[in-house]
Amino acid sequence: MAWVAADRAVRALEEDPTLPGDADRWRAMRDEVHREVCEKGYDPERNTFTQWYGSTELDAATLLIPRTGFLPPDDPRVVGTVEAVQSELGHGGFIRRYSTDGRTVDGLPGDEGTFLACSFWLVDALRMTGRTKEARELFDRLLSLRNDVGLLAEEYDPVSGRQLGNFPQAFSHIGLVGSALALDRAETAG
Repeated sequence: MAWVAADRAVRALEEDPTLPGDADRWRAMRDEVHREVCEKGYDPERNTFTQWYGSTELDAATLLIPRTGFLPPDDPRVVGTVEAVQSELGHGGFIRRYSTDGRTVDGLPGDEGTFLACSFWLVDALRMTGRTKEARELFDRLLSLRNDVGLLAEEYDPVSGRQLGNFPQAFSHIGLVGSALALDRAETAG
């Protein structure tokens, strides 16, 4: 996200040169962050970006890499990251934010459900990497989780089949709306 902030500062200054700020300084910062993340935050043996530098742990936030423009969706590192997150953080097709097996850095005890916002990030990443049918199927499964008035919680427990955590959760609904719009555009265009 540090890269995103610097990139958006560059874009804003390029669009409106009357804004205060040094585009070259922001550009240099953006490029340095990009280089460092690609060098230190990527595990070439597993072909995936990781939760932190030097770690082998995964974080579903890496699904946002193509959406933010950090790398293009067809970059092999993006494809590998999507596959690794889906495989290692997936549970019943839904996605946990990160592993909760005690090796994480959050310091919280216990297990958590899958995060619905992260599952919508997977919908978007699947669509962007050309797996639109799979993205649509996951999106439809996520829609089926809504309660009788169409609301979603923060988390979902695929084992018990119930919503958990904060309810209703704005981040889940933002993910739903964003994925719906993106899928609609992709299906309308193609």
